[in-house]
Amino acid sequence: MRFAIRLLPENEPFRIPFNHQHYLQGLIYRRIQRMDPDLSLSLHNPKVPKLFTYSLFMAEKRELAGNKSGLLGYGHGFFYFSTAVPEIAEAFLGGLLQKPEVELWGERFTMETIKALYEPEKLNGRKLVTLSPIAVTTKRVQFGKPRTYDLGPGEPEFYEHIRENLIEKYVAMTGKVPESGELEVEVILAKPKRLEVKPGIYQRAWHLVFRARGDEGLLRVGYLAGFGEKNSIGFGMVKVDGRRPRVKKTWNGGGGDRERKNA
Repeated sequence: MRFAIRLLPENEPFRIPFNHQHYLQGLIYRRIQRMDPDLSLSLHNPKVPKLFTYSLFMAEKRELAGNKSGLLGYGHGFFYFSTAVPEIAEAFLGGLLQKPEVELWGERFTMETIKALYEPEKLNGRKLVTLSPIAVTTKRVQFGKPRTYDLGPGEPEFYEHIRENLIEKYVAMTGKVPESGELEVEVILAKPKRLEVKPGIYQRAWHLVFRARGDEGLLRVGYLAGFGEKNSIGFGMVKVDGRRPRVKKTWNGGGGDRERKNA
């Protein structure tokens, strides 16, 4: 289940700080808590996959801010949200529709539309592009102590950890192991990104263009819930390269909705 969320800014231009995923995370959890407190509580369990992800915040037009602390956005702001769990989508979107006024990093917006998007019928062999960078970590001993180490696409562990993570999510979603569990990732383009996820805590992640082959069920999990780790704090969302999103339903901030065939 994938959605495009379009926001009308109170002021223009509006700021978009480089490190902004935790603001979107807070918005998502607040709206879920508003509609379903029990679900919100369960999503704070660190031992289970959250099974949702979201893109970076974008603007119709943008430019680098004069102080280079972020971007200046013009027109509408927007981001994408995806989940493999209908209850999560229902709670988050219901919370947005009930309270469309949104404040992020001191900027005020009004939720204008939510568009439910069609999903591709097949993902095996398709070229994928990240909408938020992919994070993969492991533990390595440094100075005699195990420390978190951020893996990159130049290391074989990077791909094995992605595969194992997708299997874990698949089991959480379906209660069974995938048919083959096979996954092959061919990286076409890679760009590192270092983001502050909490004050003083940084994550190195990767914007990728890649071709994925293997178990269709695993690829579907990656498409819906994110590739790699830390999806619920804004990592690992992908789209099919060159594919224009097709809209199947639209809700507006006034509470109306309508069916759509294309957009």
